[in-house]
Amino acid sequence: MPKPESLVLFLFVLLLIAHLLGALCVRLRQPRVVGEILAGVLAGPALLGRLEVFPRPGTHHLPVLDFLYSFGLLMLMFLSGAGIHSLFHPDDRRQIAWLTSFGTVLPFLIATALGMSLSLEPFQGPAGHPVALLLIIGISVSITSIPVISRIFQDLQVMHTRFARLVLGVAVVEDIALWGGLAGALSLARASTLPWSDIVRHITTTLIYMAVGLLLVPQVLRGLRAARWKTLARMSPVVQVVLLLLAHAAVADLLDINQVFAGFLAGLAASRSSSFTPETLDSIAGLSNALFIPLYFALVGYKLALIDAFSPGMLCAFLVVACVIKLASVGLGARLAGFPRSDALNLAVATNARGGPGIAVASVAFDAGIISPAFYTTLVAVAVLTSQAAGAWLDAVLRRGQSLLSGMPESEAARAPSAARTNVPSGQEGATARIPGADRNFVAPDLMHEGNNGRQG
Repeated sequence: MPKPESLVLFLFVLLLIAHLLGALCVRLRQPRVVGEILAGVLAGPALLGRLEVFPRPGTHHLPVLDFLYSFGLLMLMFLSGAGIHSLFHPDDRRQIAWLTSFGTVLPFLIATALGMSLSLEPFQGPAGHPVALLLIIGISVSITSIPVISRIFQDLQVMHTRFARLVLGVAVVEDIALWGGLAGALSLARASTLPWSDIVRHITTTLIYMAVGLLLVPQVLRGLRAARWKTLARMSPVVQVVLLLLAHAAVADLLDINQVFAGFLAGLAASRSSSFTPETLDSIAGLSNALFIPLYFALVGYKLALIDAFSPGMLCAFLVVACVIKLASVGLGARLAGFPRSDALNLAVATNARGGPGIAVASVAFDAGIISPAFYTTLVAVAVLTSQAAGAWLDAVLRRGQSLLSGMPESEAARAPSAARTNVPSGQEGATARIPGADRNFVAPDLMHEGNNGRQG
């Protein structure tokens, strides 16, 4: 009997397995994203896909799967950008400068220097551009996941603390800088087919697009709100957010710029606009976390199953080297910023979580032909494993009754009301902004109680 080719049935089964395995991982105190990726692997041709009764997509369905994959990545980056708002307190600028200089720039330089001394053939994709590959290696070692680490902080009830504010502040600077580096890598990957004048023009266009999104679009949104146009005022805030996202994506498409930048910049603009309340962004996050993002991670796993290019040696080597570089660099920056050793270690472990953005970088680089299938699998695995390690470490510190940051007794977290942990007014001492959709990817031990019901865990 031929296997049924039904896109709808395949998506139904894939999403169901993703949610079931995601919930199982939460129960096992693991990141939800592990279960979602595993669902895609199980649905691949080597496992459940071998069964005659298991549905599969036809070749004519591949464009739809590509769209869902791209849109899920777009929404993931939108939520990452939407989580950036008023994370910088004046008292933290010096420490964030030290942590960023040594925790981001130094790992990037060390990783690229090491890459230059190695044979890049096992890591290189069909694009065949070594400089683009070196940029991806440096970014993958340096990046920190805003969504995953935000979820960890919320589950550990330390989201309102200075420790969380410092880590998220560093992650924001990292993401903006490293996504700029990714833009350069994507442009360089075209060097084999385009003249250098076109490459320079594309890099310049991408950087201008990012600058306009960072600086000008929030001002335009404020002007539109001040104008109080009746047509805009009558629109649902959710519709306004969707239009903002699609406008960014449309302009990026016209300029031949990768959609990840559109999602990130649209989320950043939404978070900085007073037109969009946390409830509005949570509405977007709720649907995304229930449908599009789980499907994206499941399709990442499905792609891994189709590739079938896992290299244990490459994974172990890259995992160890990347973690040592990142932990040592952040630790050095923290010590120079005046933090004691225990604080420096906690900061280093927290910023070592690569999570969703790490997977996004791997996906974009693989689709552009910059990295090999084996290295793509390695980067996805490293992103998951470092996120698991960060959550387990911080939870263990709190279980021992120790503070994550000197001068921040953990009893402060226990005494703080729930509202203080998740929705503190921006700019107040010890406060961080509320992260829409951050309640996914990780649930810490002993915090999977009924109070989390109704939200994506």
